[in-house]
Amino acid sequence: MLAPTDRPPASAAAVRSTLAAAAPSGGFLAGCRTLLYKETLRFWKVSFQTVAAPVLTAILYLLIFGHALEGHVKVYDTVSYTSFLIPGLVMMSVLQNAFANSSSSLIQSKVTGNLVFLLVTPLSHWAWFLAYVGASIVRGVVVGIGVLVVTVWFADLQWTAPLWIIVFAVLGAAMMGTLGLLAGLWAEKFDQIAAFQNFIVMPMTFLSGVFYSVHTLPPFWKAVSHLNPFFYMIDGFRHGFFGQSDVDPRLSLAVVSGSLVVVCALALRLLRTGYKLRH
Repeated sequence: MLAPTDRPPASAAAVRSTLAAAAPSGGFLAGCRTLLYKETLRFWKVSFQTVAAPVLTAILYLLIFGHALEGHVKVYDTVSYTSFLIPGLVMMSVLQNAFANSSSSLIQSKVTGNLVFLLVTPLSHWAWFLAYVGASIVRGVVVGIGVLVVTVWFADLQWTAPLWIIVFAVLGAAMMGTLGLLAGLWAEKFDQIAAFQNFIVMPMTFLSGVFYSVHTLPPFWKAVSHLNPFFYMIDGFRHGFFGQSDVDPRLSLAVVSGSLVVVCALALRLLRTGYKLRH
């Protein structure tokens, strides 16, 4: 149970007791569902900024890189560079927006002070986790679908293994939503979230093979790329389209799943202890 360390004021205690008394037997599901709805509605109300803007950014990347490098870069024998680029842009959009959703929501609640309204509710750390990460998955997948819909007209895409596409999109969004939750718990101001995104998320995303295949890199940088979990998300996702990838998709699935378990365990522990929330 998440709660402030200090004894809450009488009004907060009254709110807590009222909510607890009014909660039905399925209170966990009801509370989780309500918070999930709130977090989803939060980004959907400004969808022009949270959905349309990332789609436009992906189109610009496609037009610039596709026009400049088409005919000059050959990745797979049967796949054009523009076709190769589209899945990478889709997955990059999924990852970045899933991270942005949970991290921005939590830090905004901290800075504005309205986090107290969640702290006084009888929501467990599991409900917090499922709601924040669930909303991040929704936003990441919605943006990814938007990018795919507007870019698929620029090149022919194959759909060799749709199941791999779905699995890596959901797992990738879940991992980045959880990572965003961790960043939101750690940060105390917007500058720290921006630093986390600019110095960790963005470099790892751009160095994961979005715009190139890592097998074209020198041995040293190829080995470094294989240490980047983002590479396995994008490579496995791309395999679902073309049936070709730099590593076996089963290895990618194992790495992504293992990384997801680690970040989920850490996030749940921090939520359970109220890390940087109980003050």
